[in-house]
Amino acid sequence: MKQSMDSWQLKASCRGPQAEIFFPPAHAERKEEKLQREERAKTICKGCSVRVECLEYAIRIREPHGIWGGLNEMERRVHSERRVG
Repeated sequence: MKQSMDSWQLKASCRGPQAEIFFPPAHAERKEEKLQREERAKTICKGCSVRVECLEYAIRIREPHGIWGGLNEMERRVHSERRVG
């Protein structure tokens, strides 16, 4: 059964052709490339009207990859630990 999309996802600024920058490419990327890609994605997140919902979703499902709600994997982990602790 196909999971329905949450309504906030329809309003996300990351939808469309630029969505690929929110996740690592299939090939290995250098650290500098990763940092640049993540910064471009985070810039899009800053202006997104559903950023908070996106971040909460990624934390709730323990999303292990990509930029969600303006945070990468490690940043989400730290954010989650601070909320709990």
